[in-house]
Amino acid sequence: MGVRLDLSNGTANESALVADIGLEKAYLSAHSTLVKAFDRVKMAVLGVLMRLSAQLHDQKSHAAMDATFFDCENANKHYCRRTNYRVQTLKTTTFINTESQVILDVSCTTENRQDTQLGWQLARRDAGELHSIATDKGYDWQQLRDKLSEHGVRPLIKHREFRSLDHAHNARIDGALYGQRALSETASRRSSACMASPSVRDLGTASSVKSS
Repeated sequence: MGVRLDLSNGTANESALVADIGLEKAYLSAHSTLVKAFDRVKMAVLGVLMRLSAQLHDQKSHAAMDATFFDCENANKHYCRRTNYRVQTLKTTTFINTESQVILDVSCTTENRQDTQLGWQLARRDAGELHSIATDKGYDWQQLRDKLSEHGVRPLIKHREFRSLDHAHNARIDGALYGQRALSETASRRSSACMASPSVRDLGTASSVKSS
């Protein structure tokens, strides 16, 4: 679990994976077999495996989170009408360690939940292990900043700019650390590549969707 395996590329990390788990290459399943196997695993089990994998890496550093939207196209119109299936968009929020690019937690929801509500839900488990967390203005919530500060985490969360004081707060944010937020978008793109299918289409990050 210590190897970051990109299932969208069948052979890219094959040698590293074989060396890490001590298997002969002949015994390694095809990447499509692994993808189908992961599809059968319940989300709760995947969450446990993800957290155990993250524990293998040093988390005493910087983290970031960002949201990506996936357009779920309805492949079977008859089934959708019969079951009243109306899900059109899946919102996936990724919380990563920017140094190792290990995914610490993921939230997937079909509801129109605010980023401020998801921020603490994702950060609270690892809050005591991190130095700082960077997010965009969508997570602008003073209670989130206060909760992170109580756990010794520096909140790098930009303010929505309604007053001159908001501009001043944003100007004081460490630009180098805040810039690492883009790495969470990289993790989101890897996720979208793994999820690529005729029925799932990446709409981009939250910031790009809002600007469109």
